[in-house]
Amino acid sequence: MDPLNPDLKPGDELFGYKILKIIELPEIKSFFYELIHDATGARHIHISRPDTENTFAVTFKTVPSDSTGVAHILEHTVLCGSEKYPVRDPFFSMIKRSLNTFMNALTASDWTMYPFSTQNEKDYYNLMGVYLDAAFFPKLDRLSFKQEGHRLEFEPDDASPDSPNGQALDMGRLSYKGVVYNEMKGAMSSPDQVMSRSILNALYPDTTYGFNSGGDPAHIPGLTHEELLAFHRHHYHPSNAYFYTYGNSPLAPRLRFIEANILSRFTRIDPKTEVRSQPRWDAPRQKTYYYPLDGTDDPSKKAQVCLAWLTADIRDAFEVLSLTVLDDVLMGNSGSPLRKALMESGLGSTLADGSSYDSENKDTMFACGLKDVDPASADAIEKIIFDTLSKLASDGIDKELVDSAIHQIEFYRKEITNTPYPYGIKLLLRISGDWFHHGDPAASLKFDILMDRLSRELASGRFLENQIEKYFLKNPHRARVTLLPDSAMAEKETKQVDEELNRIQKNLSESDIQEIVSDTRALAVLQEAKEDVDSLPTLEISDIDPAIQTVAETLGYPGTDACCYEVPTSGIFYFIGAFGLKSLPKSLTSLAPFFCHSLTLIGTSRRSYHEIARRIDLYTGGIHLSVNAGTDFSRTGEDLCLPVVSFSAKCLSRNLDNMFDIVHELLCEYDFSDTSRLRQLLMEYRSDMESAVVSNGHRFAISLASRTFSTTSALNETWHGIHQLKAVKTLTDGLTDARLSEIAGDLKKIAVCLLKNNDLKIGLIGEKQDIEAAIHHTEILKKNLGTGNNDGFSLPEIPTGSGVLREGWSTASAVSFVAGVFQTQNIRHADAPALAVISKMLRSLFLHREIREKGGAYGGFAVYQLESGLFCFASYRDPHIVNTLKVYGEACDFMVSGDYADEDIKEAILQVCADIDRPDTPNAAAGKAFYRKLTGLTDDIRSAFKQKLMALDRGTVIAAARRYFGPDRPESAVAVISNEEALRQAAGKLKDRPLLLHRI
Repeated sequence: MDPLNPDLKPGDELFGYKILKIIELPEIKSFFYELIHDATGARHIHISRPDTENTFAVTFKTVPSDSTGVAHILEHTVLCGSEKYPVRDPFFSMIKRSLNTFMNALTASDWTMYPFSTQNEKDYYNLMGVYLDAAFFPKLDRLSFKQEGHRLEFEPDDASPDSPNGQALDMGRLSYKGVVYNEMKGAMSSPDQVMSRSILNALYPDTTYGFNSGGDPAHIPGLTHEELLAFHRHHYHPSNAYFYTYGNSPLAPRLRFIEANILSRFTRIDPKTEVRSQPRWDAPRQKTYYYPLDGTDDPSKKAQVCLAWLTADIRDAFEVLSLTVLDDVLMGNSGSPLRKALMESGLGSTLADGSSYDSENKDTMFACGLKDVDPASADAIEKIIFDTLSKLASDGIDKELVDSAIHQIEFYRKEITNTPYPYGIKLLLRISGDWFHHGDPAASLKFDILMDRLSRELASGRFLENQIEKYFLKNPHRARVTLLPDSAMAEKETKQVDEELNRIQKNLSESDIQEIVSDTRALAVLQEAKEDVDSLPTLEISDIDPAIQTVAETLGYPGTDACCYEVPTSGIFYFIGAFGLKSLPKSLTSLAPFFCHSLTLIGTSRRSYHEIARRIDLYTGGIHLSVNAGTDFSRTGEDLCLPVVSFSAKCLSRNLDNMFDIVHELLCEYDFSDTSRLRQLLMEYRSDMESAVVSNGHRFAISLASRTFSTTSALNETWHGIHQLKAVKTLTDGLTDARLSEIAGDLKKIAVCLLKNNDLKIGLIGEKQDIEAAIHHTEILKKNLGTGNNDGFSLPEIPTGSGVLREGWSTASAVSFVAGVFQTQNIRHADAPALAVISKMLRSLFLHREIREKGGAYGGFAVYQLESGLFCFASYRDPHIVNTLKVYGEACDFMVSGDYADEDIKEAILQVCADIDRPDTPNAAAGKAFYRKLTGLTDDIRSAFKQKLMALDRGTVIAAARRYFGPDRPESAVAVISNEEALRQAAGKLKDRPLLLHRI
């Protein structure tokens, strides 16, 4: 019996629902409920679990028949006001009025989801009311569609001199604007996005998956407002809806609320949204696609080639599990046979984007290939793949590979985490494929039953070998996808859009011109209008728990100086540590991130890289190193930089001895002499960094602008920013055997300098018996590590730049990322709470309107970094540069003006508290406590910050705004990432304060 819902049983009827089944899921300490609403056919799943982070979601199957992005634009537009909440932007308004731990809207290839999580029961019903009204009764007015989707506007500064239409000429030159339009321009600038969508288009040409559900910028302007309304009527109906609730709150009140507010107003229809299966081919096919490459980059060996197969129906949970295991066997780690064969071929730098088993679509798929290849290598790559698969099918699969794959699946099913999503949302995503396509949604959660069947099949003989034959060797539904670079593509697309707009402009009638002008003015008025949001529910400061979340170190473990945290971890043990970097030579500073990347991947003096990779997967849930610079709050003075190499390893309790044996081998028996493997790792590392730029441009821009403010910022840019990419490019261009030997020697020098027992801090997290066993292993490890000068955690001597930067960095991107940064105070200062609140107010009250709604960028941000005291402005997928920099200055003026109310400050306090009170699983909370102890960020500092935060008033905020944002504010450093032409145009308009231009 479910203690959280003791009165419910299968067959019960309540609030129009019938409970179809209740299943206990002991593996995750939960009860699974499946219900149907009789009158409308709405489906509902509830997972009852003793977790205070309660979750809600409503999902609709959305099945586009073109690439206009209708499902994506609708996802944005339904959040622009509704029947009960007729404000311009209730979604973003509720972010301000909530303590949510997650709140978003997601569009996939065949569904659109509106999920949130919160720990506050009042907040739960507030958010559920707004989400439901937005989804089922949105305004969907024409101006919101134009703002979020696409619109035509005249750009006075870019008037076209050859336009024959005098009045249109006076207005300037036409341009496309719209949030989704610019978002997708940015997305389609990224090779990984282009490759993933190309695979879908090639493999599913006759279904909805062949279209770009996010929207192709070339097709988005073809979508009409009437088509958007029709798509909503057809798809956003309870008969096509899937409701989901999760957590420790009773189910019945949730059902009552949904029935009373939504379902009682509808009757059942047939939505006709079934996704048909892709008709199977009787012969393989080949398709070629293109992506934009920066004109200054060498296009040789910049292609991608992969093979993709259509595999099992998503509703067959056992086949999906077997293919998941097979994916891990073939590709899961660097020692996996297919991955190893591809990488050791030397034909590419890393796996092709999209290489993996994908169980998201109705017909699942598997893809594998190489990136950074010569297109002429396509036949050779295909041969490697088939030769490897054929050999495995004929000779058999090593049992250790299978055991390793099963262990990885077991580990990640057992481990409960709330990253990247809260656990309730992760469970929803796990069952969604089965559920939305009318399979058994509980099947994927009944892991033990599926594993028992898999064990029987494996014991009977050649099960996985037969799966290789069935799904790969004898499966004709296969596509060879080639993605080629095109240095002229961006220019050609820009020219096509300009020609299209010129044609439109030439044919504009008087009434067309007036409509465009009228809509532009009406949208500006709408965006400028101060809204009455009193119709929206909210929380009060009294709803916030004044306490901070803390984890106490467990004392009483003799014979160790490790920090021990005895917490419930479901039979998983966590070993974490940090090495100080004082002894790292300055000449090797930029190599530290690659050292961390390669140490676990290159092998040891005892084992080859593929042998150590197999052992890591067989006995652990992962072993990782990273290098970061933080703030040491235990010190005083100008420079509080604390750089460390962090180390983490985790395992099931039964594998603790084996895990520590692997850790000992990696840290004490390192060996970088395999230069062939070293070359692979360097090229793979470079490729991954290059791919990250366009998708994370705002973060890279902030890092660039921040780098002269402190040693901490300089190091983090050196290690994680564009300068790390530049260093890796320099390292890998013209890579010779002699240079590889030098790099191997430098990596060994780093290991000798860093891996010292008296420059190491250790944390042990888990149940008592595991900590007791681990103490013995850590003492052995420390004895076998070298001994340093015992000053590893003191401040290193690393030079930093000086001066306030104003830079532009060019790459292949159709949109821009604009950052401005200046120095304020960190968390210990009395003004820190006000600065945190100001960052939230600027985003919600000013930047969202000016940069997203008016400017058409996907996002505009203000970020206050508590540790460093840096205050950052940034935009994401932004069509503007100069105007955005102007907006940053106006944002400062806005804060100083005091043109905001007490309610605005309260809402900002709620947002900051939602961030700092975000729940952690016991192991994650203990890990954070370990690092706070290392950096001297005491609970007293954190508690004082929160108490001052909750006591803030308008006068205090205005006073802080005048100190840091007034006319005497320091000049902001500026960094912009964009395409070369956009940067040149911007530099021409910023002659009094020019941008120094660089190439990425």
